[in-house]
Amino acid sequence: MKNRHCALAAILTFGCLFAQSFGSSIDGVWQGALVFGEGKIRVTFYLSPPSTGANGGAYSGAMVNLESGMASNIDVISFANGKLGLELKSTGFKFEGTLSPSGGEIQGKFTAGETSGDLTLTRDSASRSNVADEFEKHEYMIPMRDGVHLHTSVFSPKSRNEALPFLIDRSPYGWDSAAGDINAGMSELARDGYFLVFQDIRGRYQSEGQFVLQRPARNTKDDHSIDEGTDTYDTIDWLLKNVSGNNGRAGIMGISYGGWLTEMALIEPHPALKAASEQASPADMFLGDDFHHNGAFRLSYGFEYAAMMETGKTNKTFEFKQFDTYDWYLKLGPLSQANARYFDGQRPTWNNFIAHPNYDDFWKGQAVQRIVRSAKVPNLNVGGWFDQEDFAGPWRIFAASETPESRQYNYLVVGPWNHGGWFSGAGRTLKNLDFGSDTGDYFRKNIQARWFAYWLKGKGPLNLPRIELFQTGSNEWKAYDQWPPSGVQERRLYLHASNAASFEPPVESDAFDSFVSDPHRPVPYRERPIPETYGGSPGWSTWHADDQRFAESRPDVAIWQTKPLESDVAVAGDVIADLFASTSGTDSDWIVKLIDVYPARVPVDPPMGGYELMIGADVLRGRFRNGFEKPEPVAPNEPVEYRVDLLSHDHVFRKGHRIMIQVQSTWFPIIDRNPQTFVPNIFEAKESDFQAATQRVFRSRMRPSAVILPIVN
Repeated sequence: MKNRHCALAAILTFGCLFAQSFGSSIDGVWQGALVFGEGKIRVTFYLSPPSTGANGGAYSGAMVNLESGMASNIDVISFANGKLGLELKSTGFKFEGTLSPSGGEIQGKFTAGETSGDLTLTRDSASRSNVADEFEKHEYMIPMRDGVHLHTSVFSPKSRNEALPFLIDRSPYGWDSAAGDINAGMSELARDGYFLVFQDIRGRYQSEGQFVLQRPARNTKDDHSIDEGTDTYDTIDWLLKNVSGNNGRAGIMGISYGGWLTEMALIEPHPALKAASEQASPADMFLGDDFHHNGAFRLSYGFEYAAMMETGKTNKTFEFKQFDTYDWYLKLGPLSQANARYFDGQRPTWNNFIAHPNYDDFWKGQAVQRIVRSAKVPNLNVGGWFDQEDFAGPWRIFAASETPESRQYNYLVVGPWNHGGWFSGAGRTLKNLDFGSDTGDYFRKNIQARWFAYWLKGKGPLNLPRIELFQTGSNEWKAYDQWPPSGVQERRLYLHASNAASFEPPVESDAFDSFVSDPHRPVPYRERPIPETYGGSPGWSTWHADDQRFAESRPDVAIWQTKPLESDVAVAGDVIADLFASTSGTDSDWIVKLIDVYPARVPVDPPMGGYELMIGADVLRGRFRNGFEKPEPVAPNEPVEYRVDLLSHDHVFRKGHRIMIQVQSTWFPIIDRNPQTFVPNIFEAKESDFQAATQRVFRSRMRPSAVILPIVN
């Protein structure tokens, strides 16, 4: 849920770049790559010319990481005598470079924590986009019904020949980069003509009031109660009355936290709110988004997010003082040490994690899919197959809105993107994957722009499929009117001896594979070293596309795979892992991965030879096998059936590929360590509670472990 436009498909703003003798030559678009050791990250910088003359003129701009999409605002930018300096205080990122005499290149070096390397930027005037220059920026402190004022920036087109609607984006992450957002990811919308509205939510950055992380929906019986929905309502009401030239309509959109804010605005919508686009919104923070997955706590994400958001009104990244956070979290020990050694009980979100270890009213009150009502406002739900933060959210929100009253207004788009990866950039590649077309451009031009133009400006016809998914494997866009689509048959892919998997059921009477799970030596969720989540280091935003070969050789990871497929196998629908397993402990986590194994040799793309691409993966905490409200210990060494929901997928396993299943019981530090000894609250577990356990996964006639695949006939 981090980053206003969610992870690295967003932008880093050049907030205070002052032009002097070389100022006129640095505006435009710059391409480059962060080079460190054997690593390389391609980046694009968008620089807009000064809009005012104060202090020599302040530039605005953005940095887009083309590999993953992550972004953070730049705090300090200096430019004098051809020397450019950038600093991100929250992440420790610094860059110093020199502009060439021709003005076409900037060469320099960067540091980010313990990572350092070279960065050369080359001007790319052909792709220049400065559409934000065609807007005037006005700032307001808009009053809410309880007297709190929210800081709001309104970008108005300098030239317009018709009344225009408002398009609103609300965020807890600040809006220094609003002009860069317009240039990098909203240019199609900007050219269509809208009042573009960017607002700090209460208690964050320049807005008044108290910040509450995911403030619960208000009590409608209390006329004086407020929530994010009432703040949106009051904002729209004020804009309609105070910004001239509007057409009486408003839309709202947002990614991640902004997507959740969009959903909250739909609970009691303003009559003028005519269109919305929830994008990568979390739906349920206990069942399957940022903070927990099926009851298992997402440690590195939850710890670092609480530290970042609740240190002050602006973001501040936690200082680890070492590069490999796997090692840092392991040395932290039991979760009780977080408050004892770092937080001192001063982070409300962390304290809520401790106080609410089960699925109680606290979590249910935040769960959007439990409070969303029959849609009164058309909503375009957007997600990414490789979203490392909120993949489940858009699916659950879409499903909850599939009522007879709202179905006609309920739309869904899912593409081959990571968290927010559709916001800017071409969207053709992600890490080693090439999707064969510019999927991001396609979404912004052919779906998003048409969506808002139809509902807010009356321009159409809309002519969009209600469900449009990018089918990975085949690399084709598919249109559906229902999900799962018709013509799908569930088939079980069974586990067999000798690490084999097939669609034939097992015949053995008593067979299993076993491994030892040791919480003192957990399986890393990606290849080490694992940098901090929000420090700008590579890896976090693309780990769902990582090659999984790093894990298969570990003795605490069990694997099974098919023979090379004789024909394509298309999967469309919800994938369920049905495990029969036992543990020698009294609690256990079960992590299941569904993997597409490429042939050993791929002539058209040699680096993909043998690649193990994770199509779906998730965890179930054993104590919640019978329900998330009341945890129960597991009987030692007794086989138990566990059903792990790997969520929806639309993927083709191509002929010659293999289908692999990996099972493990640790996934660190993205998931906290299960002590494997039942305790009422893992946040209060002692070091002595953490014990190694022998795990068995059964593959017999009576206990036929399998992954249930919805296969298209």
